[in-house]
Amino acid sequence: MLGLGTWGFGGPVALVGMMYRDLVERRGWISDEDYKEGLALAQLMPGPLAAQLAIYLGYVHYRILGATLVGLAFVLPSFCMVIALGAVYLAYGGIGWMQAVFYGVGAAVMGIIAMSAYKLSSKNLGKDKLLWAIFLLSAAFTVATESELVSVFLGSGLLVWLVRTRPKFKGKLNSMALAGPVLAVSMFGLVEWPKLLELGAFFAYAGSFVFGSGLAIVPFLYSGVVQEHHWLNDRQFLDAVAVAMITPGPVVITTAFIGFLVAGFWGAVVAGVATFVPCYLFTILPAPYFKKYGKRPGIVAFVDGVTAAAIGAIAGAVLVIGQRSISDWLTAAMALGTVAILWRFKKAPEPLIVLLAALIGWALYPGLRVG
Repeated sequence: MLGLGTWGFGGPVALVGMMYRDLVERRGWISDEDYKEGLALAQLMPGPLAAQLAIYLGYVHYRILGATLVGLAFVLPSFCMVIALGAVYLAYGGIGWMQAVFYGVGAAVMGIIAMSAYKLSSKNLGKDKLLWAIFLLSAAFTVATESELVSVFLGSGLLVWLVRTRPKFKGKLNSMALAGPVLAVSMFGLVEWPKLLELGAFFAYAGSFVFGSGLAIVPFLYSGVVQEHHWLNDRQFLDAVAVAMITPGPVVITTAFIGFLVAGFWGAVVAGVATFVPCYLFTILPAPYFKKYGKRPGIVAFVDGVTAAAIGAIAGAVLVIGQRSISDWLTAAMALGTVAILWRFKKAPEPLIVLLAALIGWALYPGLRVG
């Protein structure tokens, strides 16, 4: 996992595939059944997909110790890279070449997020009219208010649960038992703390609602980091997402970069830990009971509803953030070009696209500004 976290580019789907290839097929350390159960749990519970699967696979043979060591090993390489990039960013962010690089990268990232929203909706919503309605309403709400509300996500999960299971509420509360920790963790975001505690509370709250893809956290972060707390401006936020795109490991590590910009090294530590602790707990706590209860229709329905709302929020965030990052014809062309490449070449490596966008931005940004 330390190696995978160091050179594991390609996003959650690629990382999950590498785990199967290396741990199940090549080494035989994990059985096919255990892998599939871990993947199902990672998809059902809130948390970044690849990180949760890694933690579960560590739990399979060595329980809490294995889950803890694997989780740390998987996240630590990208965390260190983000800290280094954060230091460079703060030291040289005002220099022209740094601005030029992120000018190009920001446009490419918008294209990547747009394609992710498309892929997630195609994969998770299918032909379910209710899920599509939730998706559209969540996207519209995000665009109209430029913010996210937990009640929209929880309400969506409850709605699908009610529609699909039609519960009688007598002895049927077990299907909602796993939703309790989500609500409990989110309440910490309502308390006023000194800077580090405030960072920790916010990122624990945000990290509790990442379903399936690390990009699901982007609209949450934008609403809180830029609009509510005013820790970063629009440009800095998009740069933070870009940093996560060009580093290996989980995309959610962007929270550590944001924490570094807000409060230095300890801000990065607090933001990173607060983001991944919910993911860790949502894996090891239900793991012993997952074989018995994980496939209950009520739990699946609730997660489907929350996922549809989260994907809608990602789609809405593309429009909200895009208004600020797509500033001229070149950035618009780069964003559309990114979408076209990812559409035509399904396995095109996203870090390579981001690198190419950085080079284009570096080459053309100064000329545009001088002109």
